[in-house]
Amino acid sequence: MPVFNYQALNQEGEVISGRLLAGNQSVALEQLRQQGLRPVEIKETGTEVDTISGGKVIPIKRVQVEVFLRQLANLLTAGVPLSKALEIITQEISSPSLRQEWTAIRDEVVAGSSLAAAFSRWPGLFSRICVAMVHAGETGGFLNQALEQIADFQEREQDLKGRVKAALIYPCLLAFLATGVMIFLLVFFIPRFSSLFAEFGASLPVLTRMIIKLSRLVFRYGFLLIAVIALLVISLQRVLTTEKGRRIKEKILLQLPLWGTTVSQFALIRFCRVLGTLLAAGVPLIAALNVAREAVGYSLLSDSVEKTISQVKSGSSLARGLAQEEKFFPLTVLEMVAVAEESGRLDRELIRLADTYEKELDRKLRALVAIIEPLLLFLMAGIVGTIVIGMLLPVFTLQELIR
Repeated sequence: MPVFNYQALNQEGEVISGRLLAGNQSVALEQLRQQGLRPVEIKETGTEVDTISGGKVIPIKRVQVEVFLRQLANLLTAGVPLSKALEIITQEISSPSLRQEWTAIRDEVVAGSSLAAAFSRWPGLFSRICVAMVHAGETGGFLNQALEQIADFQEREQDLKGRVKAALIYPCLLAFLATGVMIFLLVFFIPRFSSLFAEFGASLPVLTRMIIKLSRLVFRYGFLLIAVIALLVISLQRVLTTEKGRRIKEKILLQLPLWGTTVSQFALIRFCRVLGTLLAAGVPLIAALNVAREAVGYSLLSDSVEKTISQVKSGSSLARGLAQEEKFFPLTVLEMVAVAEESGRLDRELIRLADTYEKELDRKLRALVAIIEPLLLFLMAGIVGTIVIGMLLPVFTLQELIR
C-alpha cells in the first residue's frame, strides 16, 4: 500500500509531520482532515504492505485479515449495509495500525468504489483469489457468503502449510544437530588426539590419518570454506530468481522420488480448492482457471493449467483439457471431474477432492517424516561413530606404539 509523508498544521497552528498509509493521495488528504489537520505538504514515498504505527512497521498477519473477513460476512448476513459494516469494524478495532488499514478500505467504499476494487489496491493483504471471489459475490448478490468462503479457504490453506512446516521441523533440527556435532569433533576433539598420536611417531591406521587430515583441512580453511559456500549460495539464489533458473529448480524438485510427488500433490490440492471455491462463488470457469493457475505456485505446473485453459476456450470440457497433462492430474481426478461436469456438481467435487488429497498428503508427510527421522539418526550415528572409531583405533594398539 502507498506510504505518504506529510506536513500539516494542527488546531494550534503548529507544523507537525508524520507518515500514513492510504490507497491514494485523495484518501490521504481526507484522513488528515478527519484528524483535524490542515495539510501543508504530502508526498508518496513508496509502497508498503505493512501497517505503520509510531514509526514502526508492524506486519498484518493473515489471521487478522481472516478475522476481518468473517466479521464483515457476519454483519452483512445480519442485514447491515456494507459501508455501515465497515464503519462498525473500524470502530471496534483496538489496534491503531489495523484501524488505519480498514479505515482506508472503508473510505474507498464510501467514495463509490466496489469492495473488490478497494481490496485490489492492497495486493499484499488480499490475493487475486480473494478479489475475484468478492467481485463475484458483489455481482451475484451473495457477498456475505463469498467473504465466508474466503475466510474458510485461507484458514484451510494456513492449516495445510502449518502441517507441512511442522512435519519438516524435526528432520531439519536433526540435520542441524548432526552438522554441529561433526564440526565440533573435527575442530576441537580430533586436534587434541592428533597431537597425542604425533608424539609416538608411529604409523597410524588409514582411517585415523584420513580423519586427521580432514580435521586439519577444516581447522585451517574453515572460514574460507564457509565464505566459499556462502558465495555459492548467494550466487545460486540470484540464478534461481531468474525465470530460467526457477524452472530448472522446479524441474529438479519435481523429479525427486519423494519430494516431487509431495510438491505435485500440494499444488493439486491448491488448484482443486481454489477452482472449486471460485466456481462455488459464481466466478466463470475461464476466470476461475486463470486465478487457480497462479495459485498453483510452480511455473511448470502452471504451464499445464495454461494448456488446459486453451483447450477449454476452444470448446473442450474441463476433464478433457486436464487429460492432456496426466503427469499433474491423476486418472482418478480426471474421471471424477468428468462425472462432476455432467452432473453439474463440479465446484463441490473439486472441494471434496481437495479435502481427500489433503488427508492423503498429511498421511504421506507423516510417513515421510517417519522414514527421514531414523535415516538422519542413523547418518548422525554413522558419522560420529566413524570418527570415534577412527580416533580410538590407535589407542587399542597404544602398547605397540609405545614400544
